[in-house]
Amino acid sequence: MIVGDTIRLSRSYLKRYYKNKFNLIVTSPPFPLNNKKKYGNLIGQEYLDWFAQLGSIFSELLTEDGSVVIEIGNAWEPNRPVQSLLHLECLLRLVNNSRSELRLIQEFISYNPARLPSPAQWVTVDRIRVVDSYTHVWWLSKTDFPKADNRKVLRPYSRSMQRLLDTKKFNAGRRPSEHIVSEKAFAKDNGGSIAHNLFEMEAIDDTRDVRLPHSVLSFSNTNSNDFYLTSCREQNIKPHPARMHGGLVNFFIEFLTDKNDLILDPFAGSNTTGYCAEKLERRWISMEANEQYASDSRIRFTDPTLDAKLTLTEDREKKND
Repeated sequence: MIVGDTIRLSRSYLKRYYKNKFNLIVTSPPFPLNNKKKYGNLIGQEYLDWFAQLGSIFSELLTEDGSVVIEIGNAWEPNRPVQSLLHLECLLRLVNNSRSELRLIQEFISYNPARLPSPAQWVTVDRIRVVDSYTHVWWLSKTDFPKADNRKVLRPYSRSMQRLLDTKKFNAGRRPSEHIVSEKAFAKDNGGSIAHNLFEMEAIDDTRDVRLPHSVLSFSNTNSNDFYLTSCREQNIKPHPARMHGGLVNFFIEFLTDKNDLILDPFAGSNTTGYCAEKLERRWISMEANEQYASDSRIRFTDPTLDAKLTLTEDREKKND
């Protein structure tokens, strides 16, 4: 993990030593919020101008078949019950940037009903808006065919599908949709069904199972009591307030990379990406502007379940580098 300004370090150190080396850039940059937060978010046009620089930077650092996965939340107009278009303008700045060559491969939605009602004035005080319970996750690349394999991130079969596999009994033939289902269509067990682009972090419907890929579900099941949060409580450390969900990071690492591939998180926060990459045997570099958050993130790498030999140092970035 490198402590310093992402834009400056990317244009100097990373460009010099890691140009076209990263197989995956996965990150959750500071969201465009109405009010300044401790973790350093910008607002309004200032945020958009800052965000627009990322397109060319990411493009220079990516391998030709590499991917960018970026999570960004919704924004609201200051003092108005009107949702801002800023997050969409940010996406357009990335894909319409002639210097970046990035294009949108697919959009994902991360649904989390546990999110606090926001903006509070319009949702809980005046009660004229509903809870904003999801964030956008955009998958971009320089090519139409980035490295990806959805067989690595299959989700469990539904109970009804499992019954079909067990009994081999189903209605073959032409459907009203004009799809033709062969007699062997459901006879093969592929180990799971293809993942969806909606991540249901908590059940939308309590009467059915949440069928997330194992890479997401394994992290979600322990997220509220994971080693990092437990250690922060024990050491009286305030956790980073905007942590990217480890299940999302796991999913895209497994979906878009192979072992020993190189991953970058330019806005690391508590370094969920570095931790997940280490667990999944990928190489990684993380950057974080806030030295305290970077220092606290080392807690993750004292996790006894992490089978890695890491050296934790106190080296500081040289001011003239």
